[in-house]
Amino acid sequence: MSNIVAILGRPNVGKSTLYNRLVGSRDAITDDFSGVTRDRKYGFCEWNGKRFGVVDTGGFVQNSDDVFEAAIRDQVKAAVEEASVLIFMVDAQTGITDLDDNIAKWLRRSKKPVFLVVNKVDNHKNLLDANEFWGLGFENTFFIASISGSGTGDLLDAVTELIETEPELETELPKFAIIGRPNVGKSSLTNALLGEDRHIVTSVAGTTRDPIHSTYNKFGKEFVLIDTAGIRRKTKVEEDLEFYAVMRAIKSIEEADVCLMVLDAMQGIESQDLNILRLAQKRHKGLVILVNKWDLVENKETNTIRDYEAAIKRRLAPNDDVPVVFISVLEKQRIFQAVEAAMEVYANRTRRVKTSEINELMLGIIEATPPPSISGRFPKFKYVTQLPTHFPSFAFFVNNPNYVRESYVQFLENQIRKHYNFKGAPIEIYIRSKD
Repeated sequence: MSNIVAILGRPNVGKSTLYNRLVGSRDAITDDFSGVTRDRKYGFCEWNGKRFGVVDTGGFVQNSDDVFEAAIRDQVKAAVEEASVLIFMVDAQTGITDLDDNIAKWLRRSKKPVFLVVNKVDNHKNLLDANEFWGLGFENTFFIASISGSGTGDLLDAVTELIETEPELETELPKFAIIGRPNVGKSSLTNALLGEDRHIVTSVAGTTRDPIHSTYNKFGKEFVLIDTAGIRRKTKVEEDLEFYAVMRAIKSIEEADVCLMVLDAMQGIESQDLNILRLAQKRHKGLVILVNKWDLVENKETNTIRDYEAAIKRRLAPNDDVPVVFISVLEKQRIFQAVEAAMEVYANRTRRVKTSEINELMLGIIEATPPPSISGRFPKFKYVTQLPTHFPSFAFFVNNPNYVRESYVQFLENQIRKHYNFKGAPIEIYIRSKD
């Protein structure tokens, strides 16, 4: 089962506030992005050395004819099914409601570990009143104030006891994840790559729920392919299918070195694709964009690919230094070019530049094109070095980091990309004090 914690409850009990604290505080990191539909959010949290996904669900309302509330209800049920731990939030200031009681009865039948979290317990009186929630029958009950963070540490300590530390694949091979929305051809791409010569496929791990890992080894290329494509569920609501796709993409992205983002050539790049791409970029993963079903595009001309690629990169700006490969899985057109691109991005992501070399280059560029002043003061750059991280990151030491504008940081990244091949790899620039 995936290490995913779902936060659920009726409307306006503070679920999103707790979510923001878990993924956004100093102790619990890092990313979030607007989700598949409505206001769903997905992110990662780290606590006690363990990392797990966090899903913020909408307010659960039973027996409503409202289409919006019905969609949220379906997604809450999907989150409960996918999650390994459930956080059931209630409001101490309103007490137990009929809806709280109904949700509690439903969750007790789920056979998932449930943590009852009584929110808005911010004074002694509220704590005394909150004791009534023991009547809902959950042994793991916590009293918190999510807006201030009071009590959330104890909650996270208890949650992480149930989170299993997933072992890393015992391999130094590159790990490529195939990601994207449903029905864009992810499963077909996997079969095309692995199905030609079955003896090259070595099963590593996986179930029908979790990403499936296979070892690819032919034509002088060897890597682990992480596929979520076949992991689907019958549903009447397309939004639910997207919901599942994103939850599983989170896990695949976390494991991968390079993500192969599959798009449908007939649909182009959509907001959901951008959400998944941004998450991969925030996790410092390499990226390759594969435009599938290119054989279905009619009236192609000499510049069709060029114009299509330019349109994609406009949507990706400013992080548009990403290879785009136009493929047809059905026709097996350029699928091995996609493998070549992924291998190149992996090499770029692990590229190292000598300190003396990067200093000479970048300090010269900075001298020729100095940063703009702030209140009449100019930052003075003293030293540049590449940091020992799993992705390209560079530290620029200056007399006062506050004098360096974000636009100039982007300029520095662009100059590094101009002189070194980091195509498809994320670059992180850190402006640090020389002291």
